[in-house]
Amino acid sequence: MTAAYCPRIKKGRFRSVCYWLAMSLLLLCAGCSDEKASHTVDLTNRVANELLQQNNPNPTLSFGIGSMIMPREGYQYYKRLIQYVGNRMGEKIKIVDRGTYDEINRLLEDQKLDIAFVCGGPYVEGRKQFGLKLLALPEVEQGPIYFSYLIVPADSPARKLEDLRGKVFAFTDPKSNSGMIVPNYWLAQIGETPENFFGKTIFTYAHDASIQAVIEKVVDGAAVDSLIWDYLNSINPEVAVKTRIIKKSRPFGIPPLVVRPDLPESTQSKIREILFNMHKDPEGKEILDKMMINRFVPGEDSDYDSIRAMKAFVEKQ
Repeated sequence: MTAAYCPRIKKGRFRSVCYWLAMSLLLLCAGCSDEKASHTVDLTNRVANELLQQNNPNPTLSFGIGSMIMPREGYQYYKRLIQYVGNRMGEKIKIVDRGTYDEINRLLEDQKLDIAFVCGGPYVEGRKQFGLKLLALPEVEQGPIYFSYLIVPADSPARKLEDLRGKVFAFTDPKSNSGMIVPNYWLAQIGETPENFFGKTIFTYAHDASIQAVIEKVVDGAAVDSLIWDYLNSINPEVAVKTRIIKKSRPFGIPPLVVRPDLPESTQSKIREILFNMHKDPEGKEILDKMMINRFVPGEDSDYDSIRAMKAFVEKQ
């Protein structure tokens, strides 16, 4: 089935209606088939291009971001962070916005992207496939960690994962740790697969889209990034009022900032120095505070071994 698209419209209420109609149409059409299937909902084109493409000509560095790693409301702060780094380096930075982790990793592998925010899942895969390198980790209140939340509508009778058998479920991105790998692992632990367990599954390609799908009861449940849920709840308490967390994962290494493996070490060192001292600068701290980040810290590849272990467990089932 052709993916449903929601146009780039800034008015929140109309965007919500468009989103709901797209999701409802998708599920209605999916229901015409007796076969269980996983469908894709493309909700990545949520911000006007001009917000992300106001860059200086002839950039010397390219910085990747995407809707799957951040909510729509947070785009402006990621853009400000990138501009902050560029200004401190005296470099021109091009912002590259993509809608899937596959696209981001492919650009990093092909040396068409220098730096990017990714999830732990894409980092683990990129590290194995082409030597993707950690640059820095954002440290939040709980440390450089995060969780996967299994959420349902607040008035749902579901109290545990098993209660979602035969229901409609939203994954985020096929490479997402919190939005795909973790729920697959939970299912594997009880001897199940998404295809056999759920009635229907969809991909939203954005954690905030998955949360909205649960709020509007387009789906019965979703697995989402705790950082995104917590951030959205901090600016809109409706999130906690209209959704309920029924399962929380163990902590994982936080979605990191990565670089292509052959980016000059001198450039990497400059960026690290700026990031590691950003919280000490009034302008930098103001940006980090808006992103609910305390500071940036070094990271270790071993921080992501638990994700590797989950992937290996699922693949053996």
